[in-house]
Amino acid sequence: MTDHFKFYIDGQWVDPVELKPFDVINPANEEICGRIALGSSKDVDRAVVAARKAFETFSQTSREERLALLTRVLEVYQRRIQDVADAMTLEMGAPRSFAMEWQAGSGTAHFETTIEVLKTYEFERLQGTTLIMHEGIGVVGMITPWNWPINQIVCKVAPALAAGCTMVLKPSEIAPLSAIVFAEILHEAGVPKGVFNLVQGDGPTVGAAIAAHPDIDMVSFTGSTRGGIAVAKAAADTVKRVAQELGGNSANILLDDVNFESAVTNGVAGCYINSGESCDSPQRMLVPHHRMNEVMAIAKRAAESYVLGDPNDPKTTLGPLISKAHWEKVQGLIKMGIEDGATLVTGGLGLPDGLTRGYFAKPTIFGNVTRNMRIAKNEIFGMTLMIMGYGSIEEALEIAHDTEYGLAGYVQSADIEKARAVARRLRVGAVQINYPAFDPFSAFGGYKQSGNGREYGAFGLHDYLETKCLIGYK
Repeated sequence: MTDHFKFYIDGQWVDPVELKPFDVINPANEEICGRIALGSSKDVDRAVVAARKAFETFSQTSREERLALLTRVLEVYQRRIQDVADAMTLEMGAPRSFAMEWQAGSGTAHFETTIEVLKTYEFERLQGTTLIMHEGIGVVGMITPWNWPINQIVCKVAPALAAGCTMVLKPSEIAPLSAIVFAEILHEAGVPKGVFNLVQGDGPTVGAAIAAHPDIDMVSFTGSTRGGIAVAKAAADTVKRVAQELGGNSANILLDDVNFESAVTNGVAGCYINSGESCDSPQRMLVPHHRMNEVMAIAKRAAESYVLGDPNDPKTTLGPLISKAHWEKVQGLIKMGIEDGATLVTGGLGLPDGLTRGYFAKPTIFGNVTRNMRIAKNEIFGMTLMIMGYGSIEEALEIAHDTEYGLAGYVQSADIEKARAVARRLRVGAVQINYPAFDPFSAFGGYKQSGNGREYGAFGLHDYLETKCLIGYK
C-alpha cells in the first residue's frame, strides 16, 4: 500500500490545504491498495489560479509547438504504459492483459488520433471578408469516471492540449491511481507548469467546486446522468459550457438473417467487456421471437465460458465490479429481473462458484425480458445481458427507443443494406454495424439523457474551441 497525499498543481506536487485521507480498495480482494487525499474547494481554487495564469501563454502557442508537446507526451506514455496498466489492475481489478491492451491501450489510441487531427485541423478560414477563427475556450474542468479511467482522461486532456486550453482534472476517487501515473507522464514530457493540474476528491466537494467555479470556462463530465444533471445545475450560474457523456441502455438488434452463433456470442462479449461496466454496453439483445430459445442456448454457452478470479492470473478473463456498493446495486437489479418473471438462463445472485472475496458478480443472462420489466428500464452496468423478443423491425425499433438514454446502438445482419437502413433509424449517438473495430476518429456521445457534446478525434477537439469572427479582416 502506498500513500499519495499530494496534488499536482502549477507543475509540482503539493500538499492539500487540509489532509483528508481516503482508502482506495482493490475490488479483486477487498484490501486497501493505496491512500489518497480528498481535496476541497480551496485546492480547486489554487489549481484554477495556476491554470488561468498558464492559459495566457499556452493559448498563444503554435500548432507546431502543441504537436511537439503531444508527441513528447505520447513517447513518455508509451514508455510507461505498463505502469498505467498496472495501476488499473490494482484500482479496478482489470485482468492484466485487458488492462494493457484495452484500458492503457486506449490512451495510446487517443493521443495518436489527436496528433493526426491537429496536423490538419482548420483553426482559421476566410469567409468573404470575415476571418472565422477557432481558439481554445480557456480553463477546462474535467471530471472523469472509474470504469475507463485512462480512456476518459486522455480523450479529454489530449484535445484540450491540442486546442491550447489549460485544465483541472478530478478523476474518480474510487480509481485514482492511474491518474497519478498520468500526471507524472505529463510532467516528464515537459507540459508547461499550470497547463495540467490534478486535484483528487469526491463529486459533492471537488466536483461541485469545479462545476461552479467562476474562472473555469468549460466543464467536461463523464459519469452518471444524475451526476451530469448536478454538474449542469452547478455550472448554470456562470453560463459555462458543459459537455456530458452520461448513461446508456443500448439495444443490439439481431436481424433474422444473421449467423446467430457468431452474433450472439459476440453480443455477450460486448456486454461483458470491462465486467459490463461500460456506458455503451449492448445490454439489451433484441431477437426475433421465434429465435428466443436458440439465442438463450447460445448466450448460455458464451456466458459460462468466462473465467473470473485473480486479475493477475493469465487464465482470468473477467474481473470484479468496482466496489461493494456497486456490487449490491447490480445484485438488486438481478433480483428485480427474477421477481419480474424474466427467464434466468445462467448466473444470478451471489458470488461466482469458488470465489469467497472480491466484488465479483456472476455473468448473467436473462431471456424473455419484456419492456415493462424493471431491468429493461435500467442501466445495469455489470455483466447482465437481457434478451428481448420482437415481431417486426418496427417493434424492434420501438423497444430500442423505449429508454431515456440514447448513447449507442448495435445492428447485426448478413445484408449490409438492411443493417444500414435500421441503423439510420436508431436515435442514438453511434450505431455499430456487425461488430466493427474500434474507431478513435468517430464521434462519441449521445442523444437524450445520455448527454451532449462529442469526444474522440476532430469532434473532441471542436468541443474545446470557441468561435470568433474578425469582420472586415480582408
